[in-house]
Amino acid sequence: MLKRTLTAFVLPFVLLFGQPATGWSNSRKAPDSHGPSGTLQKMIVESGAVSLDLDTDRLSGDGSLAAKVDHLRFAVAANSFFSILVFNDLLRGPEQGSMALVPQYSTALPAELGVSINQLVVEKIPAAEPFDLAVRDAKTGFTFFNIEGHQYSYDAKGQLLSIQRGRVLISKEFANALGRPTDAGAVVGRISIGAVMQPIETRQIVNGETKSMVMPPLRGAAGAETPTLVSGPDVIVGELPDVEELGSAGTQVGLAVATTSCNNGDQPVDWFQLPDTDHPVVPQNFYRMSGGTSNNERFEQVGHSWMKHTFFALEGDDCSLGCNTSGCATGSHLCPGCSDPYSAGLNGDQSQIGSRAWVNPFTGSFSSNANNHTGHVHDGVSHRVRVEADDLNTTLNQGATYFAEAQYIAPSEYAWCQSHPDQCNMFNNASYRQFLVTGTTNFTFSPVGPTTRMQPAITAWAGTGATVNQIEPDPGNDGIWFMGYEVSSPIPGVWHYEYSLYNQNLDRGIQSFSVPLGAGANISNIGFHAPPQEPGWANDGTFNNQGYSSTPWTVTQTGDSITWNTETIVQNQNANAIRFGTLYNFRFDADQPPQSADATIGFFKTGSPMTAAIQAPMGGGTPTPTPTASPTPTPTSTPTATATATATATVPPSPTPTPRSSPSPRPRPSPAPRPM
Repeated sequence: MLKRTLTAFVLPFVLLFGQPATGWSNSRKAPDSHGPSGTLQKMIVESGAVSLDLDTDRLSGDGSLAAKVDHLRFAVAANSFFSILVFNDLLRGPEQGSMALVPQYSTALPAELGVSINQLVVEKIPAAEPFDLAVRDAKTGFTFFNIEGHQYSYDAKGQLLSIQRGRVLISKEFANALGRPTDAGAVVGRISIGAVMQPIETRQIVNGETKSMVMPPLRGAAGAETPTLVSGPDVIVGELPDVEELGSAGTQVGLAVATTSCNNGDQPVDWFQLPDTDHPVVPQNFYRMSGGTSNNERFEQVGHSWMKHTFFALEGDDCSLGCNTSGCATGSHLCPGCSDPYSAGLNGDQSQIGSRAWVNPFTGSFSSNANNHTGHVHDGVSHRVRVEADDLNTTLNQGATYFAEAQYIAPSEYAWCQSHPDQCNMFNNASYRQFLVTGTTNFTFSPVGPTTRMQPAITAWAGTGATVNQIEPDPGNDGIWFMGYEVSSPIPGVWHYEYSLYNQNLDRGIQSFSVPLGAGANISNIGFHAPPQEPGWANDGTFNNQGYSSTPWTVTQTGDSITWNTETIVQNQNANAIRFGTLYNFRFDADQPPQSADATIGFFKTGSPMTAAIQAPMGGGTPTPTPTASPTPTPTSTPTATATATATATVPPSPTPTPRSSPSPRPRPSPAPRPM
């Protein structure tokens, strides 16, 4: 069985040609004249059929000793992205993906399974999991059955994939739902799958090197037009396939998010690996939406990671943009329309993720030592998406919704924007996806719905009725942030005010937030929330390697305003400011309804304070938006000592690279093979 650390076509460089040597230098090497040659194909399902034979008596638990087998038949949805890799007509293995099942007729099934019969998928799950395949609900991520003992075979002449003799086991989730937890792992049937495959990418390999690549159109795909790429380089997060827990320490767990980047532009994106500083970096974030009767009262960030430093673009076509490598230096650039995958394991590899403190998120600039791990020892959560286990515990967070987010920050995009201001694609580099969380101390994550591309996760809150506005305080010189707010009425005569401030790529950071109050407004249950920060590490880029502070913001209330603030940069360079890729929350209850008002936001590094439109308790009028009921007021957060409302310091942003007229290809040494 092929064990994947990377998706797409890592095979030509490692799996097909053997393990790399343990040492690697930056010197260019001559091609291996004795390396393998041939045709490498990535193939997906064109059509297929699934036979699922279930012992429904055993499944219903009626105690009968005689098996009653029902034969369920499904068609496989056309162009299902269950992919395999074939080299010289020999099957090398399946990749993570799924095939959607279309039932061919109905039969009596347990109610829990029956309600999902029209949205089932057979999913190839990560190699680290105890099972290779599973039958799941595509919308909820609920696993009904695990599959074991099956065998793969491939007929190259007919391009036919066969998966036979799979034993169908009741999952732990399904056993619990049936009220029979001891039945978890019980064999209740057999499954067989037959599928006609079609290539979506064909590579010709000569002596271990790719000489040409073709991406044939899908047979039967809707529409034959080639997608139109935008002008300039435009790296986006095309897919967030997976979230995994990779370790734990104390009360926290360390997560990682798999990412597939795509170049939505007609110019290449520079992808030179360290010590070169012209490549994207990838911060990962995790959020929770919860509270109120509909569990959407508040949107909070519960964790964030350091940043993956990218290297060696694989030039796939996972976004179906029509990968074009013509005239593009592959590997050291992500070519127009092409994609590059990183598994959760690779994005959570602690030796390859560097501190956020080294990076200017607007320009993308960082130093060549931005991934220095000397002088410190990792535990299970170090540098990964650090989350308190209680923030994921499904018993403590019933009904909560979770979202993963990733962003690609690319220096070459900034350089292009400086020389081509009418072709600037810097602000669409974040995408998010909902995930179903299962567990109380150890956690699994199942995707719910597709990745929402080119939007940060806070926009998911806007979809529930909250107001979310994008703000650019200094166009051309710094990035963007988002002001989100929602007002609800937990009990008659009381309004709950919830504010979320998300900094996407604003280098100056946010230091204070002030909300105006109407005369005589009574405020209670004042709260503040921020995700946990990394502790200080040697060579982490923070002042004196102390790490960023996690001290809650000070709150000050006067007759006409309530203000939260952290220390100024003059007081503490490591203060708990809202830096890029983080979201902080501010909340209170009031006895006055909301009216349109302006909040005042103070910045951390540089720049005068600015205002942003919100709703605030200004007295009188009809509450807007219409309040939604919630069962209890927000828990009280004890205010700390008063402090100055807003203070700014004239401190320059992080260094800005010299703009280039265009990201012209440069000859680079052969990149290191990705670790397996």
